[in-house]
Amino acid sequence: QVQLVESGGGSVEDGGSLTLSCEHSGHTRGRNCMAWFRQAPGKEREMVAIIHTASGKTFYGDSVEGRFTISQDNAKIRVDMEMNSLKPDDTAKYYCGVGYGHQWCNRVATVTYWGLGTQVTVSA
Repeated sequence: QVQLVESGGGSVEDGGSLTLSCEHSGHTRGRNCMAWFRQAPGKEREMVAIIHTASGKTFYGDSVEGRFTISQDNAKIRVDMEMNSLKPDDTAKYYCGVGYGHQWCNRVATVTYWGLGTQVTVSA
């Protein structure tokens, strides 16, 4: 059974930094990607960052490009996302997701499993 557990959320001031972590337990065979999404109240869940687990290639949403960095550990069990220059607009619940097979984790429908999420709040 696949389980994703997020950690590292919290409250920071405008311009601050946080690092989120996601621990993946369960089978990894056939895994293609891991990603971070976020969802603010009243808004749709949006892709923030993706890492292709085999190659390490990364992709970012336009609003976080240059400020956020996604990475994986050598065992490819944990995915971290370093978030710098945080803004109030980054306030959301952040979810870790994993995609298997030919899924690319670029849309909600292409994520196979989700974690329960961790809250990030950025105050002005």
